[in-house]
Amino acid sequence: MNRQTLIRHIQQKKSVLCVGLDTDINKIPSHLLQEENPVLAFNKAIIDATKEFAVCYKINTAFYEAQGIQGWETMAQTLAYIPDTIFTIADAKRGDIGNTSEQYAKTFFETYPFDSVTVAPYMGEDSVKPFLQFENKWAIVLGLTSNKGSHDFQLQQVGNKLLYEQVFEKVMEWGTPYNLMFVVGATQGAQLKQVRAICPQHFFLIPGVGAQGGDVPTVCTHAMNEEAGILINVSRGIIYSGSDTHFAEAAHDAAKAYQQEMAVFL
Repeated sequence: MNRQTLIRHIQQKKSVLCVGLDTDINKIPSHLLQEENPVLAFNKAIIDATKEFAVCYKINTAFYEAQGIQGWETMAQTLAYIPDTIFTIADAKRGDIGNTSEQYAKTFFETYPFDSVTVAPYMGEDSVKPFLQFENKWAIVLGLTSNKGSHDFQLQQVGNKLLYEQVFEKVMEWGTPYNLMFVVGATQGAQLKQVRAICPQHFFLIPGVGAQGGDVPTVCTHAMNEEAGILINVSRGIIYSGSDTHFAEAAHDAAKAYQQEMAVFL
């Protein structure tokens, strides 16, 4: 999906909601365990319930890879079930030497035709460049994360700048606002405005809203640009908002509530 199409869908839905399909078989409603493929049944129900409000779905590949061959098959079936009009993210956090990254890019852009994949930049330009060679595909590079460990490296002073600031400035040289996004943690509210100043045009994938403590108004106020420029991911706060046979209705209501918060800023 290209940038113009993504922006159009955001404008049409008045939403920047990304629903995270971090589906854990131990957390889905117990009645689904009778299904042939409980995780797939759960995912389909969540997609049906939230696609009216979501402009994006993010599949955290770890939850599927851990299940072996069946997990990979479930991921492929889930991806195929998502409407073509909705942006898709493989949250795989890949990044290796160039020829290995080439294979990772083929995995998530060809074998499993996601629109984008999350990438770790620690190994430098040659580990990220292969993900930027595909038309209408995106690399979403880890920039500033919301976990406790972000203080170990990202928020360390290096010269006259913090390390994460240098990461943004360097990575922007490798791609364009048409094929490169950044992960920016929503609980790092103090830095959102600074990151947007460093990186005015690129889209941000923003996790951390809901269960991790971030909130929609703070994110939208400090991180949006003139074309929206953000995708706010909510996982647990939507997909596990209900635990009984009415779980899909609960997910629908939660997604709607987030969309209505976002619409104020769009």
